[in-house]
Amino acid sequence: MRACPLCSTLCTIVPLTLVGIGLFAFAPFDQQTKTAPVQTATKEWTVHDRTRPQPAPVTVAACCAAPSDAKVLFGGADTSALQSGEGACKWTVANGELCIASGTGSIQTKDSFGSCQLHIEWMVPETCDCKDQHGCNSGIFFMGRYELQILGSNPNKTYVDGMAGAMYGQYPPLVNACKPNGQWNMYDVVFNAPKFNSGGALERAGSMTVFFNGVLVQNNSQIKGATAHAAKAAYSAHETQLPISIQDHGDPLHFRNIWIRPLAD
Repeated sequence: MRACPLCSTLCTIVPLTLVGIGLFAFAPFDQQTKTAPVQTATKEWTVHDRTRPQPAPVTVAACCAAPSDAKVLFGGADTSALQSGEGACKWTVANGELCIASGTGSIQTKDSFGSCQLHIEWMVPETCDCKDQHGCNSGIFFMGRYELQILGSNPNKTYVDGMAGAMYGQYPPLVNACKPNGQWNMYDVVFNAPKFNSGGALERAGSMTVFFNGVLVQNNSQIKGATAHAAKAAYSAHETQLPISIQDHGDPLHFRNIWIRPLAD
């Protein structure tokens, strides 16, 4: 045991083997157990390897416009990336906002997606009368079946796995970050799609990480199955990529600045 030249603390030197090359890593010495933590060699590249490929550059816009590698689903006027059923999007556009036309049905993306990063902003008009699940309700359905709830939840109360930021029927949000009606809310979601084997059995559950107005409300929460109302969620095998839908629950919510970045599974 000797002083570590990197951290100036007492450390042990633990030998590691990586791709057949003898390496050394400094591990802090545990004064209680008198042992060093176990370290495992899991990286393919050596530390600071200058031949390691560089990540692709993207141009980052002002908050919270789409980065250069994103697909814009709605930017203020064009709804061509969205559809109602098999036809054109029936929701209305006014003042750069996409507004639910109640009774016209949910909309969905024309393209299909698996794992992805989604940004969407939504607002419950101040004139809406929110009572429990009524008056200010919508939702985002990844792959058409895994719902992230949209609901006016400030100060409206409902069952907690059905409030804003909830993975409907499965997980309440960690905190209530919802703004009052008449103000814009923002979701930034990392959705990891589930995987099924060739026989249709689940190999990997899906998950969501959700930032709600910049606050973490779902921390890699494991999806239990397709969203169901008042019933336990369950998985059934499906395609690796499917459209994302936004629900028409009969309430006139508004949306803007919707963009997506497909992610490798």
